[in-house]
Parts: sequence; structure tokens; C-alpha cells
Amino acid sequence: MAHARISAYLPPDIDPTKAALAFGRRALPKLNEELQSPELLTQQRALVALCDLAHDPEKVYQAVEIGFIDNLKALLGHPDSVVRQKTTEVLYLMTMHSVGRQGLIQNGVTAALGGLLDDPVDICRKNTHQIFEMMAKLPEGAAGVLQAGLVAPLVLKLKTELDEILELILATLSSCLRMEVSEALAAGAVAVLKEKLTHPSAAIRSKAALVLLDISSHAEGKIAVCEEEVIPVLVSLLEDTDPEVQASATGALMFAMVTPQGRCSALAAGAMVPLLQLVSERSSPARLNAVKALTLLAELPEGRAALLEHTDTVRRCLRDPRRVLRAAARTAITAIQWKP
Repeated sequence: MAHARISAYLPPDIDPTKAALAFGRRALPKLNEELQSPELLTQQRALVALCDLAHDPEKVYQAVEIGFIDNLKALLGHPDSVVRQKTTEVLYLMTMHSVGRQGLIQNGVTAALGGLLDDPVDICRKNTHQIFEMMAKLPEGAAGVLQAGLVAPLVLKLKTELDEILELILATLSSCLRMEVSEALAAGAVAVLKEKLTHPSAAIRSKAALVLLDISSHAEGKIAVCEEEVIPVLVSLLEDTDPEVQASATGALMFAMVTPQGRCSALAAGAMVPLLQLVSERSSPARLNAVKALTLLAELPEGRAALLEHTDTVRRCLRDPRRVLRAAARTAITAIQWKP
């Protein structure tokens, strides 16, 4: 299916070839002055030049030292859409380098970007979410998103954003919710993510399941996943046509099944058969988590009784070259064969 793509093309009156490019250390101070110019075209051309220079980590280091970030942060609220587009693009390019990410974190850019979540221009919002995704890969960056109170707005944006941006939001949330989930739960994240598990895009289904996995790594998250009846949907994804979706769903299911309620829900939803199928597929990326999920099902008397007939399926994992899978298989066999 064809999907519309967010365009990053500039208006025809913004000619990048006329930007005030220069070389060496003197280029950046000049551009920094032009960012503060009252002339709109001068600002636009300076930003276009910066986008070229920001691919070079040495130039990014110099820009941080000179104090570019404060001027760029001030331009995020500019009334001109081209200025906002190129400002967010420069900042995104800076996050591709470690010195740039650290500079943005130290200068409080994360909170300032929150004002662009409702920007009317698609590419501005996309650039903003690309910055969030890159920043959240660092623990201090994820903490910055949490401290700026952006988790709840990001959850709400899952209901309305373009698919291309949805993937970025889900990646950001995944990084942030490994640290703390209360704000996301209060914003109704589990119900929204449950809806995304049936999205036509395999990438979005997979990322939504990964966020649920991160939520389920917290005790309160496990409870919410059970209460919102997400487990039957995760079980249905065990037979998804996309292997990555299967793997993400299996991981989320396995974490949710740590609770007694989760195990009962999974068993009632018919999880055993597709889990055994995943265990039997040597190339499946979900194989390890499927073995762990079966181990949890074996803690239920009815689950253990049913699995006794399939011990050989799990035993085949003992020949897998991965030590961690062999260890998980031994644990599963012990649980299945345990007698009260």
C-alpha cells in the first residue's frame, strides 16, 4: 500500500546555493550572528548553511562551544515555518553526534521542543520527534523527556499523528518508559497501545508491542495490561505474518504473564499452541521468549498438564547453539515435569 511521505523540500524562493557558506572556524561565528538578524531571508540562509555544516562532528563541537544552541532554541517559536523547519533539522543533525546530544540536553532544548508537538507543518513535527527519539536513547535524554512532562502529550499524539511520526513517538516512549511508567499509565497509554496492536503497519504493531513490553517490566504496568485485556490481542499477534511483530508480542506477553492473572489470561486466550509453534521454529526471533512464556504457563496446574505432551518440542531447544536458550529450555522442562 502506498503511503504519503512527509516532504522536507523548501519553498522555491529559498535557494540553498545562496547561503552564506564559509570554511574554517570563522564560518560559525558569522552564521551565529546571522541567526540573530532581523532579516528573515538571512536567518533562513544561515540555517540552510548550518544544516550542511552539522554533518561534521567537529563543526557541531564548535557550534556548541560558540553558543549556537541558545540561538537555535529561541528560533523554535519563530512564526516562519521555514525557520522552524530548518532549526529543527539542524538540531536533529546535531543529535547524530554525541557532543550534540549532550549539548542539547545541557541547554534544555527538550522542554523547548514541546511547543512544536502541535506545529501545523508536518516536517517540523517529524524533525521534532526525530530529535526526541535520538535524545531518549541516552538515559539522561529519556529523563529529560520525563522531566519536561512530555510523556502524556506523546501518548495523546499516538491517537492523531501520521504513521511516519507514530513510529518515532513509539520509539521515544519505549526508551522513556523503561525508566518510569506512572505518567504514561495515567494518560491511558495501555488502551491507546492496545489499539495500535492491530494497526495495518507491521512496524507500528511491532513498536507498540515493544512499548507494552517496557510498560510490563514495571509492576503497575503488568496490572494495567491485564486490566485493559491486552493479553488476548498479544496472543493473536503470536501468529502475525511479520517475525518482528511476533517477537515483540511474545516479549510483551512473557512480561505480562509474570503475574498470576496474566498467566490465566494467556492460557484462556489460547496462548499455548502458538507459543509451541514459535518454540519449534529454529529461526524465529521469538523463540527464547516463547520458551520463557511456556515456563510461566507451566506454573498453572492445567498448563503444566497440557505441556507434558509437548516436552519434546521444548527439549529440541537443548541443541540450540545459544547458551541462553539452552538454559531457558532446561528451566522450562523442569517446570513442566515438576510434581507437587
